Amino acid sequence: MSTPVMDTPVASLPVTFTAPMPGFEDLHDFSLRSVQGATGLFALEAASTPVRLFLADAAVFAPSYAPPIPAASLEALGLDEREALQVLIVVNHAPGSTTVNLMAPIILNRGTGRCTQLVLDGRDYPLRAEIDSL
Repeated sequence: MSTPVMDTPVASLPVTFTAPMPGFEDLHDFSLRSVQGATGLFALEAASTPVRLFLADAAVFAPSYAPPIPAASLEALGLDEREALQVLIVVNHAPGSTTVNLMAPIILNRGTGRCTQLVLDGRDYPLRAEIDSL
């Protein structure tokens, strides 16, 4: 279960991935900003190229979502406790449907701006979960 970490909007938070996200191997540095008027929704924008992904705070949109986070990932992020992290999920919008990717959450250390994207095994976490069903 996640707890909302960011209660106030952020103009822009620089974030750096510990390893490249799948499909974005050449990109490491991004900025994360709140989407005005949409609590828990963020835009992740690449620093060096026009790439933007929309992310949702799992604590807001999927409060019971608690993906397993390997100890090595927590260590790479400089996190000692699970409570200090923020779990973000990638939002995919298509006409008539909005889904989130529960198979590949982004784990963020808000204090340092370091983050990593996990790729979870198994069928417990769908690649396209309807946001209305969470």
